[in-house]
Amino acid sequence: MQPQPLQADEPTAVGPYRLLGRLGSGGMGRVYLGRSAGGRTVAVKIVHPHFALDEEFRARFRREVDAARRVGGAWTAPVLDADPEAPVPWVATAYAAGPSLAGAVADSGALPTHSVRVLGAGLAEALTAVHALGLVHRDVKPSNVLLTVDGPLLIDFGIARATDGTASLTSTGVSIGSPGYMSPEQILGKGVTGAADVFSLGAVLAYAATGESPFPGDSSAALLYKVVHEEPELGSMEGELLELVRRCLAKEPSGRPSPEEVARALAPEGAARLVAAGWLPGPLVEQVGRSAVQLLNLEATEVPASGPVGFSSPSVGAGSPSPAVEAPSAVGVFGPPPAMPQPAMPSDRVAAVPEPRPEDAVPASAQASASASASASAPTQAPTPGKVSVSVAATSLPGTNGRGRKVSCTVALAVAGAFAAVTVGSIFGLGLLDDDNGSDTASGSDQEASPPAASRSSVEDQAPGGGAVPETYVGTWEGDAYALSGKLPAGTFRVTLQQAAVGKKLGTFRSTDLIGGVCDDVLVLKKVTKKQITATSIADKNNPGTCTTGEHEVRLTPVGKELQYETDNADAGDPVARMARIN
Repeated sequence: MQPQPLQADEPTAVGPYRLLGRLGSGGMGRVYLGRSAGGRTVAVKIVHPHFALDEEFRARFRREVDAARRVGGAWTAPVLDADPEAPVPWVATAYAAGPSLAGAVADSGALPTHSVRVLGAGLAEALTAVHALGLVHRDVKPSNVLLTVDGPLLIDFGIARATDGTASLTSTGVSIGSPGYMSPEQILGKGVTGAADVFSLGAVLAYAATGESPFPGDSSAALLYKVVHEEPELGSMEGELLELVRRCLAKEPSGRPSPEEVARALAPEGAARLVAAGWLPGPLVEQVGRSAVQLLNLEATEVPASGPVGFSSPSVGAGSPSPAVEAPSAVGVFGPPPAMPQPAMPSDRVAAVPEPRPEDAVPASAQASASASASASAPTQAPTPGKVSVSVAATSLPGTNGRGRKVSCTVALAVAGAFAAVTVGSIFGLGLLDDDNGSDTASGSDQEASPPAASRSSVEDQAPGGGAVPETYVGTWEGDAYALSGKLPAGTFRVTLQQAAVGKKLGTFRSTDLIGGVCDDVLVLKKVTKKQITATSIADKNNPGTCTTGEHEVRLTPVGKELQYETDNADAGDPVARMARIN
């Protein structure tokens, strides 16, 4: 997998690692390719800042990192470094040059039988070691398996659970995994043990051997239904391998073999012996070799000096407001821009990009050790002068009910067959379920949205024109945003406003967080006064799971030549932004 170039609004350093490019992103966060000062290449996962606001998620991430640090062995990518206490938690693991199983099959088709046997033996030995520590991986799938010359690697232990403390090996009520590779008990929200990983292993081996998932379907609904109620489609598989995979895919956990049994059946003398004799077909060996060479030659990408850069505060709450500040302009009046107070944050306009400082990067909790085989000979390179080092920040924030918001991921397939025809967003969690409040009124379309009933009443103290928007507001405004009373950088806010009557679409809102995540809202005009516009912000139903949902009030107030954005959105930390007109 070759990294993509960093964008201007993405960090270029996390802890002690320079970021070389972006490997991918998902519902939990983004994964970057990084390199330590000593030349070791690592994969750095940064969680979405929105999750860092959730105290429950932060505690769970802390447990998961502790569990992942205990995982070792020949067939797993070890955790090298992590900072679960950072404003935005991150974790770094060893990086291996080689495609994922998903990428290899997509490019070259099914693997030869010998390669599948070695793959299964290595993964089974990895799961044996994981389960011996009282852990369950819970997300064994083709994209979490890397193919290297030295054997397969099982990666991404970010959702493992420990048996000790508050995390139980058989905890119930949580469904985490990938449709088509989850076990039936995971889907139904029942107790999950190591047998769930064996089911997923069987599905992965079937995919490797046939080039197709054993539970095909056009939607998550169809996939999940088939996993629970139908037999797997195993195509051209035959012989002992076919029978072993069938046993792994048994609906009942008690009917599946243990990882030790799978490993012995596929490689009685151990997977290492088979790997040493050569296990990948020629084209894949060549691909891995090219990836290793490209990795050694990869350098940090120059990015434009724009976006959220040069934060003056190394951490949340650091610093203090200036004791002497000029009085701001009269609220509600456009005029010369005032000098504004900046509590624990940089000025809204950065004249020049500052040189990156060590304290501006996300702090590290430990130093990476030992060089990876693919990067052991890479020269140590100091950061290039002028590079931008971004300090990504967030903090834990309880929801309105005193605890972090939680979306249920349990899926009950009680009605046989009925779910297969239903669209996935209407019934399944798995990162697609609507928020707990059940709101489904959000829309990102150009159609006019209807505000809540209370906002349709007559408007008091309206501006001339019965609520028409003053021309001074019309246009596009953009600026840096901060949450939690100015302590938390929240990315960039952009608001586009148009003429509208009360109850009609006023415009659109877009927030871009510090690692590039985007959330869109529709603004519906609620009230116009001589000094302020009030609107209802309605979240787009197509927003990713990292965005807050539902509706909340937004207040737009002119201050000098700029526009002050304020909102009552406790789940997002009640962010504010000072925005300048950009057109």
